[in-house]
Amino acid sequence: MSTPRPSMPAESRTPPPARVSRRPAAEGPAVRTTRLLAVSLAAGALCASAACSGGAGTESRTAAGPGERPAVAATTTPASPSPSPALTEEGARRALITEADIEDAWNRVEPATARAWRDRMLLGKVDAARFLTGKSDVPECRRLVDALFDETLLGRPSGASALTGFEQDDSRLLYQVAAYRNTDLDASMRWLRSLPQSCDSFTLTGDGGGERTVEVVETALPDEGDARQGLTVTVRGDDGGEPATLTLGVAVVRIGANAITITQGGLDGVEESTTRSAVRQGAQRLEDVLAGRTPSADPSVFD
Repeated sequence: MSTPRPSMPAESRTPPPARVSRRPAAEGPAVRTTRLLAVSLAAGALCASAACSGGAGTESRTAAGPGERPAVAATTTPASPSPSPALTEEGARRALITEADIEDAWNRVEPATARAWRDRMLLGKVDAARFLTGKSDVPECRRLVDALFDETLLGRPSGASALTGFEQDDSRLLYQVAAYRNTDLDASMRWLRSLPQSCDSFTLTGDGGGERTVEVVETALPDEGDARQGLTVTVRGDDGGEPATLTLGVAVVRIGANAITITQGGLDGVEESTTRSAVRQGAQRLEDVLAGRTPSADPSVFD
């Protein structure tokens, strides 16, 4: 009689666990797509970080496809306006007024003749150049008299400059167009504005010891250019034992770093309508030249 075998516990009948393979399981298409997407996102984050640390130019070139330009380049660097062209010698000459720009019977003279007025300008029997020569106890006032019918009323030009002159009986008109340094032009305009107060009346002592009384009064000009200043200068005294009165109108109009300067008058006084016409037409001519336009040869309107 055989002895029955004892029963095995239940757990001992459980099959042994399956061996785990160390080789990774093959990835399906969905898994590969997910992993590639994650890598792309991580690379994008690194590029963004590089842009924040100063690599914006590299990021823009890398991220943009062929023919594409990143939108940020069009918004972060706005275009600067083009600077106005500098006044040239030819432009200064074209900006000079002509007989057609002023009223009455003014006749144009050669530039060399106009420049010579500073040394000798005979009006009737009066040598106006000598009549305006003298000394003053106030340097600022003497500077004004010395610069009348000269090319230095606003100081020495720093760039292009052109000058012309006109005559009519015993009157003369000197007209200049020139470019200056902004700081010099600022100072000259301030000086001109101060003259009606600082030099309203002063004495000019001539070479022969004679005295002349000079009065400076502010006058209005047409609203042209960026800034303007008008003056009337009256000089009274004796010339050769005869009383004489010389009245001159001064007009300055600033346009940018350029200016037109007018000195006009004589023994018969100042033609105010001529000064106004010269200011209006002259300012328009200079603005046309600076804008690259050709000034009109036939202005149609006078005061």
